Amino acid sequence: MAGAAHGGAEGFYERLVLAQHRSGLRVLPVIRRNTERAARLAAGGLEAVELGFGGPFDLLTAPRLRSALEGFRPQVVVAWMNRAARFARAASQGEAWTLVGRLGGQYDLGYYRGCDLLVANTRGLCDWIAGQGWPRERLRHLPNFAADLAGSAPAALPLPSGVPILLAMGRLHPNKDFSTLLRAMALLPAEVHLALAGEGEERAALEALAHELGIASRIAFLGWRQDVGALLAASDMLVVPSRIEPLGNVVIEGFAAARPVVAAASDGPRELIADGRTGLLVPIGDHAAMAAAIASLLADRARADAIAAAGRAEFEAHHAEGPVLAAWRTFLDEAAKVHA
Repeated sequence: MAGAAHGGAEGFYERLVLAQHRSGLRVLPVIRRNTERAARLAAGGLEAVELGFGGPFDLLTAPRLRSALEGFRPQVVVAWMNRAARFARAASQGEAWTLVGRLGGQYDLGYYRGCDLLVANTRGLCDWIAGQGWPRERLRHLPNFAADLAGSAPAALPLPSGVPILLAMGRLHPNKDFSTLLRAMALLPAEVHLALAGEGEERAALEALAHELGIASRIAFLGWRQDVGALLAASDMLVVPSRIEPLGNVVIEGFAAARPVVAAASDGPRELIADGRTGLLVPIGDHAAMAAAIASLLADRARADAIAAAGRAEFEAHHAEGPVLAAWRTFLDEAAKVHA
């Protein structure tokens, strides 16, 4: 996995390999150099191989990856996103293991030439991949899971106590569209506050927008946080305003914590959420509709609780560690037979 220091796909990679290791599966994590990620994996009993995974002039990663894999002798190698797939393809020439590419978005399939199988984390993404010409028989859907966040102790937030608190989480990037959420906040009663966990290039612009809208005192910019369960436990509702969200691990985390979720109807949330039952969907970029949906749940605690309970049931059935780990185990057994 050659991903960024933070992110939903990267976080799920860590959860998955650690869960596979706990289940007795023999796993070798290979990651882009990252001291914190390596430490988290080591704390779970996995010693990661750390490589550069650099750009076009990185001539060292492929042979070092091949050497690590030859020493481990895997049956299946899973390449997690584009850059990992490029290096894994180069390291797998002539080898007997099955090469699997795992996608979490509409990536350039050129990176995955040479993969025996592809895995996607939504059915919609599977449809898109097949629409690009990839054979359906070499394509599988495997959902993500979140940690079970029920019972987490609430985080201490730099916000007043006894007021409604909304939570939003993610990279501060235009795709996440936190500006629409801030504009929605301006339409909500003054006692409603927002905790925004994340970091990125849009932070200064979002802080400026909060001041322009007159809501800066009601917003807490938390930066990157690892204590997702504690943040959700301290909040009344999760809001996901993303314009582009192929899956939305954060939605699954909201389900896991039994918090009502309001989300823009981008691809991932639209597939995860049964509108009106496990959450509320609003049109992308529509701050008035978002404010109205939030206000409706704040005003109707019974409905909010019912939606939260339905989301929790959805988590337990489809996005908890047990069912997803079982699906991965079945898939890996199947994949191992490709070159058997």
